[in-house]
Amino acid sequence: MTADARARVERLSPTNVRPALGYLSRSPYENVFLTYLAIEGTPAMQRDVHVVFGKTDAVEGVAFLGRQIVLAAEPEALDVLARRGARSRERAIVGPREAVRAYWQQVRERHARPRLVRERQPVMVIDETSLRDGNAPVAVRRAREDEWRDVAENSAAMIAGELETNPRRDAGFDIGIRRMVCLGLWWVGESDGRLCFFCNVGAWSPQTAQLQGIWTPPALRGRGLATAALAAVCRTLLNVVPTLSLYVNDFNAPAVALYRRLGFRDAGELQTLLF
Repeated sequence: MTADARARVERLSPTNVRPALGYLSRSPYENVFLTYLAIEGTPAMQRDVHVVFGKTDAVEGVAFLGRQIVLAAEPEALDVLARRGARSRERAIVGPREAVRAYWQQVRERHARPRLVRERQPVMVIDETSLRDGNAPVAVRRAREDEWRDVAENSAAMIAGELETNPRRDAGFDIGIRRMVCLGLWWVGESDGRLCFFCNVGAWSPQTAQLQGIWTPPALRGRGLATAALAAVCRTLLNVVPTLSLYVNDFNAPAVALYRRLGFRDAGELQTLLF
């Protein structure tokens, strides 16, 4: 029996959101972005969320098929999703490593080659019981609205290093940063009157909030500032969420060491293909 005969695909709706969330909750840290879309996404974004049901009417996959493809699916569901997505217009394909590898095998013959592959991206998580504090003199707070240009400049530098592209070529980049600052989602660390640390809260769910954009300007590294600042951010946020999570490129040894030093532990593994 073919995968198409066994499975049906539905757009996310009030009638299937509960089983979709149940499926995503099996791997809450790998799937936090999809969970966030299902709960908090705009109607336009939710229209691009697809739910795959298998022959027993159990959910076998959930995926966002928009400007990027984000996967959480069993092998049979990946086969079905591959027929719906991957038309060379995506900026990225992201998901648990084995799911991305299997999906790419399905679509590679009709898709542009990725310009960059992030082969292994450990997903890490921390809670109050495992968090360790730093001791450098850093004051941590939410970024002020008048600091959005500093945030945007440093965020662009981080993205240029991680993704080998200049995000400011997109006219909406600065607008998005400013909006996030106004919403209180960007955090900064300050030492000796200088902003020395940046990070933001991205997707969140009942189980976790995902930290992104973690960055210390190169000239200020090696002083323990990132350790102290990130610890303080985590300590504050863990008052309102049960865990914090993030993912990191496995080759970024200093970042991995920072997270382990603070008490982050492994909770999954992603892979990203960038186009």
